Amino acid sequence: MQFVNMHDAKTNLSKYIDKINENHETIVICRNGIPVGQLIKYTPPKVRRIGILKNKIKVLDNFDSDLPDEIIGEYK
Repeated sequence: MQFVNMHDAKTNLSKYIDKINENHETIVICRNGIPVGQLIKYTPPKVRRIGILKNKIKVLDNFDSDLPDEIIGEYK
């Protein structure tokens, strides 16, 4: 982790981005010695595949029917 001031970060942004991409390094940007942000390597979000469990899960026909009275009575 490397700490740099705001002016240096603006001046050498390309250099810091190269460091991030090559070394997976984190650059902390400071204003008056106080950290205010960080540059990190971007990792794209995982793609969620729709329908991956199709035909692998079976939902019963009575899934949304009322619960039996003995179960409802325990939670009143």
